[in-house]
Amino acid sequence: MEYLSLTEVEGIARSAHAGQTDKNGRPYAEHLAAVARGVAERGGSEEQVAAGWLHDAIEDDALSREWLAGAALSATTKAIVDALTKRPGEPLEEYTARILATPGALVVKRADLAHNSDPVRLASLDPATAERLAAKYRRTRELLGLAVDSD
Repeated sequence: MEYLSLTEVEGIARSAHAGQTDKNGRPYAEHLAAVARGVAERGGSEEQVAAGWLHDAIEDDALSREWLAGAALSATTKAIVDALTKRPGEPLEEYTARILATPGALVVKRADLAHNSDPVRLASLDPATAERLAAKYRRTRELLGLAVDSD
């Protein structure tokens, strides 16, 4: 089977998230690009970089689970995207356990956490939101066995 190229995956992700903004009011695609770039910088495979582009697509309802199941993506990419998709009401402990149990998912989550925890990004939020998110990201790092100050 021929899989989508990274350029095609990027285009799909950008289209799916078009019009969405992050908590800072920036185009959401900037976050996706930063995560994909972060995966590549951490030595991630093309499958992992593709998952970086798509890591929030299902959770944010930008794309459906049905789309993911039928997409011309490797089983590895699909598994990583699924692992990184939080379920409604899911405890953080279950979410992080699934990431740890899915080959290739941790490097994508590390890149996601690194961008989400960027002090410049957090500084542009109101102090209460910034502290709440920083605490959440610290706890996620702990559960994933990552140093609190790691990327």
